Amino acid sequence: MQPTVYRFTFGGFEIAMILDGKVVRDRLHPAFGPEHSAAEAGALCAANGIEANRYEHPFIPTLVNTGKDLVLFDTGNGFLRRDYEHLRTRLDDGHLVERLGQAGYRAEDVDVVVTTHCHPDHIGGLADRGRPVFPKARYVFGAAEFDFWRRGENVREARKFNRELFVRLALPLAERSSFIMPGEELTPGIRSIDVAGHSPGMLAYHVESEGKRLLIWADTCVHYVMALQRPDWHLDVDDDKDKAAATRKRILDMAAAERIFVAGFHMPFPGLGMVEKSAGGFRWVPVSYQLNL
Repeated sequence: MQPTVYRFTFGGFEIAMILDGKVVRDRLHPAFGPEHSAAEAGALCAANGIEANRYEHPFIPTLVNTGKDLVLFDTGNGFLRRDYEHLRTRLDDGHLVERLGQAGYRAEDVDVVVTTHCHPDHIGGLADRGRPVFPKARYVFGAAEFDFWRRGENVREARKFNRELFVRLALPLAERSSFIMPGEELTPGIRSIDVAGHSPGMLAYHVESEGKRLLIWADTCVHYVMALQRPDWHLDVDDDKDKAAATRKRILDMAAAERIFVAGFHMPFPGLGMVEKSAGGFRWVPVSYQLNL
């Protein structure tokens, strides 16, 4: 038995981390660091006490209640495993709506649904059989991200299916959506940050209330050891690998220097921690009781 919801007060806001699901995948290498040797990746895993041949990959949307708006960041896997056979071993069933209920909310309560980027595990829960899962919400996408997938030009071969999902799940929401640029305010206390690279227009969000600060960094880093301790290593699912590596280093530098809390979509549940500099890179420091007080 493992927890699936972690809720806490954050200044004048209330925040909940929701475990939409998780999968166990094989081999951290060559998904991480294909330009490096398996022995080098294995040594890094051994130094951190984790297996090189199996790893847990969670999917963790973030819910922020500002007191005025209930804002959901990303919708997880939704019904993708049901609808696409080839995803059944790669994704988990989406449990977001069910687990929102554990936190005391219904899908109808969500005022704003923010998509940090349009990869499958972030848009999978937007709709079910053509109907929006969050029927009363307005939707927010990064302008550059939405435009890239809408145009469908220069999509790499490995992302052609991703584009099909976008057309099916996200594009029909365009008339109910607004499109945000880096640095713009989403709602008082929440503003966007450019973290493009993993996807063409991915946005992170800086949340601040009563002096407390949280960075929702989406997929800037997708493993708490490999991506932080070796931020320059390439990742197979990054759309622009060199740009993603540069973004990782920039954001990790910022998070470490400013000592802010981080919410990571694929960090170990509840996906919350801080970043410290270490030899050759950075280190993920998971929260303990800091957010309970």
